[in-house]
Amino acid sequence: MARAPAPKDDGEALEGDVLSGAPHPRRQDRLFGHAEVEADLMAEWRSGRLPHGLLIGGPEGVGKATMAYRIARFVLSGGAAPASQHSFDVPESHPVWRQVAALSHPDLLVLRRVPEPGEEKIPTVIPAEMVRKVRNFFGATAGSGGWRVCIVDAVDDLNAFGANALLKTLEEPPPRALFLLVTHAPGRVLPTIRSRTRAVRLKPLGGAEVLAALDHLAPALALEEADLPAAAAASGGSVRRAIVLARGEGMEVRAATQRALEQLPQPRMEELHALGARLQGDRGDGLDLFLETVSDWIAAEATSGLAGRARLVRLGEVWEKVRRSGAEADIYNLDRKALVFRIFTELAEAARA
Repeated sequence: MARAPAPKDDGEALEGDVLSGAPHPRRQDRLFGHAEVEADLMAEWRSGRLPHGLLIGGPEGVGKATMAYRIARFVLSGGAAPASQHSFDVPESHPVWRQVAALSHPDLLVLRRVPEPGEEKIPTVIPAEMVRKVRNFFGATAGSGGWRVCIVDAVDDLNAFGANALLKTLEEPPPRALFLLVTHAPGRVLPTIRSRTRAVRLKPLGGAEVLAALDHLAPALALEEADLPAAAAASGGSVRRAIVLARGEGMEVRAATQRALEQLPQPRMEELHALGARLQGDRGDGLDLFLETVSDWIAAEATSGLAGRARLVRLGEVWEKVRRSGAEADIYNLDRKALVFRIFTELAEAARA
């Protein structure tokens, strides 16, 4: 079986949402799962009915960005394939494959969270200066005379200014323009953006698909094969989460977080101290897994059918605080133990609502 390429050191570590040590989605040579979705999109492309904007939504770590880059490579390479091909595969030997991987293709614009020139800290939103490039990018003639593609990874990271600036071009797209918008929460995207794009929903992967992805990535990530089945089973269909679970103390962090959540609204102080200590000084994996486990609890509570309107509102507020606090803790390297206590204080209040 072909193995995933080792990650390259080209500044990818300074991008938001990049999992440490893992190959970037633009360097992924395979997409696991979603074959039916990809085949439907390919059929639309062949018939000339592919919309100018796709809103690719779904949980984190299921392949949304990977699919976006696959579509971009295919379109920018000429968009031709034999009738028997139902995917957006482009050979790694193709020049466009390498250009997209290096973000050097003149007809590709990627909006993502990266530091401003001269800075090292990753911003919490996609920089406004980057969003302003959209109109100029689509106002110019395509370098190869063909298509121009803009990937937004993720549209969730746009502030109000950025979203409205993007909307202006979405409303009146030039010919041969393609927008690929990645979102982890489609319901939170501006209705005006949703109305001007076609929703593409990627579901959580099956256990066998997650395990196949882990096996493919294991050599590049130095994962122990014996740990992969348990990580895949506990991943909830997310390859990203499975990777985090399979390395370091991932499974232990998840179990400790779940124990504390089960004790709400009065978690034991010793449990929170122990959980905070586990997260101190980690490389970000544990923090990601802690936040994802907490977010899963909030989602389960909100969809249980037992929460009244007031509690649903409170859970929504807590979810937003958890997301924001986690991003700030990661960017500014804030104290993990203090973060754990702050989040569980919010969770306890929501549990009592």
